Amino acid sequence: MTKSSRRSRGTATIGDVARAAGVSAMTVSRVINSGQNVRETTRHAVLEAVKKLNYSPNTAARSLAAGEATHIGMLYANPSAAYLSQFLIGALHAARRAGCHLVIESCESEDADEQAEVTRRFATSDVEGVVLPPPLSESQPIIAELAAIGIPVVTVAMGTPAEDSLNVRIDDFAAAMEMTRYLLSLGHRSIGFIKGHPNHIASHDRARGFAAALQEYDVDPDEAPIEQGYFTYRSGLAASERLLSRPNPPSAIFASNDDMAAAAISVAHRRGLTVPGDLSVVGFDDTSLATTVWPELTTVKQPISAMAEAALELLLADLRSRRSGSPRRSAERVLEHELIVRESSAPPGARWLGRARAARPASVKATSGAR
Repeated sequence: MTKSSRRSRGTATIGDVARAAGVSAMTVSRVINSGQNVRETTRHAVLEAVKKLNYSPNTAARSLAAGEATHIGMLYANPSAAYLSQFLIGALHAARRAGCHLVIESCESEDADEQAEVTRRFATSDVEGVVLPPPLSESQPIIAELAAIGIPVVTVAMGTPAEDSLNVRIDDFAAAMEMTRYLLSLGHRSIGFIKGHPNHIASHDRARGFAAALQEYDVDPDEAPIEQGYFTYRSGLAASERLLSRPNPPSAIFASNDDMAAAAISVAHRRGLTVPGDLSVVGFDDTSLATTVWPELTTVKQPISAMAEAALELLLADLRSRRSGSPRRSAERVLEHELIVRESSAPPGARWLGRARAARPASVKATSGAR
C-alpha cells in the first residue's frame, strides 16, 4: 500500500505527527518509545499531536524502536550516469541488508532556493536520514535545510566536511598525485589535465595532486596544459579538442573522471591519433565506462559502491545512537583508492619524442652531443 493511499484514507504517519509538533520524525519516534534526552515541552507537543491526529504506531515505528530506520533518503544530481549507477547499487545493497527502504529523489537545479524547496518537499516523505552523493554533498542550501528540519545527513566525497558531520570519501589529492607520478614515470613531461567541475572540492583536490606530482619531477605546474571540464562527456570533448589543438599538444591527458577520459579517447581517434601510441589517456573513478571504451582505460579506482554502503552504515549507526539518547559524534571514513593500469597508457610515442627533440634549443642539443 502506498503512502498516498494511506493518507487518502486519513491514516496519520509519523511524518504528519512530526510536522504538527514542529519536530523531526526521529524526535517523534524517541517520544513514542520513551527515549531519553527529550525536553518536556517537546514531549508534550508530540503527545498532543499524536492524540489530535489519532496516530497509531505501526510496524515502521516498531522498526524504529528496534533501532533501524525505515526510510533513508537520497538526493542526487550526478552528471555521470556510470558513477550514479554504481552508487545506487551500493546504496540498495546496504539498505536491503539493514532492512530499510531507500527513497530516491533527483535535484538537478543549481539554484539555492530551488534546492532548498526540493529538500523541504523531500523531507515530507518521512525519511529518517539523508545520503548526499556528490555534487549535492557540497550543497549548503540542502545541508542547511536538512539541519533546520532536524534530519541527519551523511555526505559522500566531501573533501572538507563540517564539524559534527558524517562523511565518506577517498583521498582525492593522493589519488591524483599517484596517477600523475605514474605518467611521469613512463617518461611523459607534457601532460594535459582536464579539471572537474569548479564547484566541487574533489576537483580542486585532484588538481592539487596533479600539480604536486609535477613539482616532484621538476616540471613547472604553471606550464602544464590545463583545460576546464565539468565531469560530463561533452565537456571532455571540448576540453580535449582544445588540448590537442595546441601548437605543442601533450603526450598524455589525465582527465578528472572516466567520462571525460572516454571523450579524450574519442577526440584522439577522430584526429587520427592512436591511443596509447600517439597519446596516453587516463581517467578517474573506474566506472563501467572504463572497460567499455577502446582501448580500456587506465584509471583511479574509486570504490563507489563501497562508499555508498559505508555512507548508509554511518547514517544508520548515527540514528541508532540518537534514539538511545547518546550525543551525536562526527565520523568520517576514508576508503582506499587503487591505480588500475590498462591499455590506454604507455611511454611517449615516437611522434611526440621526435617533436620534443626538434623543439629543444640548439644549445641544449650541442651540450647533449658533447657528452
